[in-house]
Amino acid sequence: MKLSHPALQIPRVIDNGHIGPVDSSLMPRFAGPATFARLPRLDEVDAADVAVMGVPFDSGVSFRSGARFGPAGIREASRLLRPYNPAVDISPFAELQVADAGDVAVNPFNIGEAIDTLEQASGEFARNGVKLVTIGGDHTIALPLLRSVAAVHGPVALVHFDAHLDTWDTYFGAEYTHGTPFRRAVEEGIVDTEALSHVGTRGPLYGKKDLEDDRRFGFGIYTSADVFRRGVDEIVDALRQRVGNRPVYVSIDIDVLDPAHAPGTGTPEAGGMTSRELLEILRGLRRLNLVGADVVEVAPAYDHAEITSVAASHVAYEFVSWYAGLGSK
Repeated sequence: MKLSHPALQIPRVIDNGHIGPVDSSLMPRFAGPATFARLPRLDEVDAADVAVMGVPFDSGVSFRSGARFGPAGIREASRLLRPYNPAVDISPFAELQVADAGDVAVNPFNIGEAIDTLEQASGEFARNGVKLVTIGGDHTIALPLLRSVAAVHGPVALVHFDAHLDTWDTYFGAEYTHGTPFRRAVEEGIVDTEALSHVGTRGPLYGKKDLEDDRRFGFGIYTSADVFRRGVDEIVDALRQRVGNRPVYVSIDIDVLDPAHAPGTGTPEAGGMTSRELLEILRGLRRLNLVGADVVEVAPAYDHAEITSVAASHVAYEFVSWYAGLGSK
């Protein structure tokens, strides 16, 4: 049954032929569908240039669980996002058709099956030229996402924002966890070992060998202290030189931010970056050839006043704006 009363319709912004967010001048931001940035669902558009995909999975965590609710929390916090991004002078939803792809139905009881399911789902987007912004979920999901972009582009550069290295070998004998995805990615040959970077790492490690292994894999490290002491512009320049013209995947564990800026996460560490620093680094990288991106480890149960979810929603918005900037060149 199609309802005809105007108050029951969903008024949308149409810009440059693209179906955009719900019009907030006609429907309050706290009302209407809870899609990312109030954008249309994938099944409401003929085709999409960019899809925002949720992965409600946290079976790979080693401390606090709850990131399975991250996609819902990020979407809810994204209601306040607006169509024009003044920081980079672009209206991303007018430049590209962006849609919410919903959540991938991954098995919460079988990590291997969940990884395979996500690789297949994300691979379909990659093969059809649809750029993904993935909202998680724990960091285990980065591995199948990297596999799907590497299947199209070959080994990709990686910029990894995180308090932790995530290049450990196993936890309790398990090879696939949120602390191991980038070691597996190096072993599988799906990342370019000449262009790997960690940003924002900090805190105690199990031993010096953690850093030795990391260097052997090819990673360069820019700690949160480096960001503070050297400044955003110098870090951006270093990352741009390291990536060059390669296709690049950007993976962000929200715990890269200090707990003051992101309390809602599973493994918080003191001394992290500010949300302003993170957003400014992303904006500084925006002309790099982005082929995939994720923001993970948002756990709303620990997130008072949606601080973490708000930060993650803005990160995802910057990724969409980054894609839009590449498409409008």
